[in-house]
Amino acid sequence: MTARTSTAEAPAGPSGARAARKRQAILAAARTVFLREGFGAGVDQLAAEAGVSKVTVYNHFGSKENLFNAVIGQTLDEALEVAQTVIQAKLAESDDVRADLLEACRIWVAGLTTPDVLALRNVIAGERHRFPALGRTWQEEGPGRQHAALASALGRLDQRGLLRIPDMELAVLQLSGLVLSPHLVYGVYGTTLDEDLAERLLQGGVDMFLNQYGVDLQGPGVDR
Repeated sequence: MTARTSTAEAPAGPSGARAARKRQAILAAARTVFLREGFGAGVDQLAAEAGVSKVTVYNHFGSKENLFNAVIGQTLDEALEVAQTVIQAKLAESDDVRADLLEACRIWVAGLTTPDVLALRNVIAGERHRFPALGRTWQEEGPGRQHAALASALGRLDQRGLLRIPDMELAVLQLSGLVLSPHLVYGVYGTTLDEDLAERLLQGGVDMFLNQYGVDLQGPGVDR
């Protein structure tokens, strides 16, 4: 996957292998500085951390907001890449829905609860009133993209008769609420769920979801 800037597109910028290395150096430095200083960090700081000039930063990204958007895109690409692959290539054609949904959710939660991802999410939450475009980028690159992948895979399971989901948008939000949201709530306050509780939350959440929508389990999904 490659980082995108969906809300405010950055300029094409310099091309070639050397330029690509500089771009990656700027992105890595920007992530470090933004997580440490917040969005208020100056372009001078970003350039110094990357070992380039301010002009080089602007040549590659056009503005600090574009650079932050690129950091969001790259960070979420890294966080979600494996989960997206499992969801798209395995879950949709699963013959063991519980096992494969557990695997997908476990990887999904692990990707979005790393210290860097939680810290970046908190920076964006703190800046959302002054810079709402940053929040839109996070929504598009994170929940929007992941929920679309889940909806597609779960829709395929519905077509195959393994699930019965009359309201896909609601179902995906419910799954996210069951397995991911508690981690994000704890993360806001700088704390984490212990491993045992996190695993119980994951398995319990998937079982609740399948009890509602699985055709071979007791629950509303059976009789529809």
